[in-house]
Amino acid sequence: MIAPVIVSTRAATGVTEDRSAPVIAEFAKQIGFFARPPVLIPDGEGVLAALSELLVQIEPAVIITSGGTGLTPDDMTPEFTRPILDKEIPGIMEAVRAHGRTKNPLASLSRGVAGVTGKTVIVNLPGSPKAVREGMEVLIELLPHLCDQVADIRDHEAWGGEE
Repeated sequence: MIAPVIVSTRAATGVTEDRSAPVIAEFAKQIGFFARPPVLIPDGEGVLAALSELLVQIEPAVIITSGGTGLTPDDMTPEFTRPILDKEIPGIMEAVRAHGRTKNPLASLSRGVAGVTGKTVIVNLPGSPKAVREGMEVLIELLPHLCDQVADIRDHEAWGGEE
C-alpha cells in the first residue's frame, strides 16, 4: 500500500484542489500497489505528526509526500522526515532529481529525502503534479524491488548479491 501525504497549505485549507495524489495513485496501480486516500496537511510542522500517525496506525509499505521540499520558510518536509528515518537512501533522490533535470533545470532545487523506517519506505517529492509525475516515473522502476528488499521477502541472491 502507498500512503500519499500531500503537504500543501492551499490544498489542506480547500483553496485549491490537490492534483498530486491522483498521479501517485495512477502510478501505484501500474505496479500493482493500492494507493489509499491522501492525507492533506498544511506546510510546516504537521508533517512529522502525519508521518508518525501513518507509521503507527497503518504501517504502509510506502509513504510518498508531495510538497514542502522547496526553499520557502514553511517548506520543512525533509526536516521532519529525516529524523524518523532508520536509513537514508540518497540514490533515490539523486535519480529523481536527475530525471527531473532532463525536463526542467529547477528540479535541482528540490530538497526531498528518501529512506526507510521500520518496513516503510518514505520518499519526499516536490509539490507540483508535473514534478510528482516525473518522480513517479523513476519510483515505479524502484519500488517493487525496494519494498521486497525492505520486507526481506526474497533470497539475497535474487538482489544481485554474491552467491
